[in-house]
Amino acid sequence: MSSEEETSHTSSSLSPPSASSSSPFSTSHFIGRKEDIVKAGRLTKLVNGCRDVLLVHHQGQLYAMDMRCYHSGGALQYGDIEEFNGRLCIVCPWHKYKITLAEGESLYQAVDDPTAKPLRTHWRSKGVKQRIHKVTEVNGDVYVTLNDSSETIESDVYQTEKYRKASVKAQPKAKPKT
Repeated sequence: MSSEEETSHTSSSLSPPSASSSSPFSTSHFIGRKEDIVKAGRLTKLVNGCRDVLLVHHQGQLYAMDMRCYHSGGALQYGDIEEFNGRLCIVCPWHKYKITLAEGESLYQAVDDPTAKPLRTHWRSKGVKQRIHKVTEVNGDVYVTLNDSSETIESDVYQTEKYRKASVKAQPKAKPKT
């Protein structure tokens, strides 16, 4: 593999970014060194001054999505990562919503006939609910290109200054050392 290897996860609505001298792409934003992200496992960052993004390293892959769950704004950085029907998901710690890491789809367990015994369930998608962003690695540097699709996605609601300020206020205060 070359040192210029790229790792990407993106929604299909993104077009490839154009070249730039300050970063590999004019619309990408430097997040950090891959080795630091791998060590941390998860990282949250305000990107471009407007979007709270969660970066996740799991099973050798990097994923980026809006930091707050589309349902009620839960902090996804504290969610477990589990596999459902062969798809990796982050599980919101607040209400246990399951969101695919690669596509941002919300999965739920459906029951075809609630009167049948035993119940037979299967996994279904509610569609894309969480905005996913493209992750690119170049020479050990990790960049995120924000998904700028004009289509509204449910997680967009939690990308406002109102929710950003509320989450800062909700952070536990550091206790002074005695």
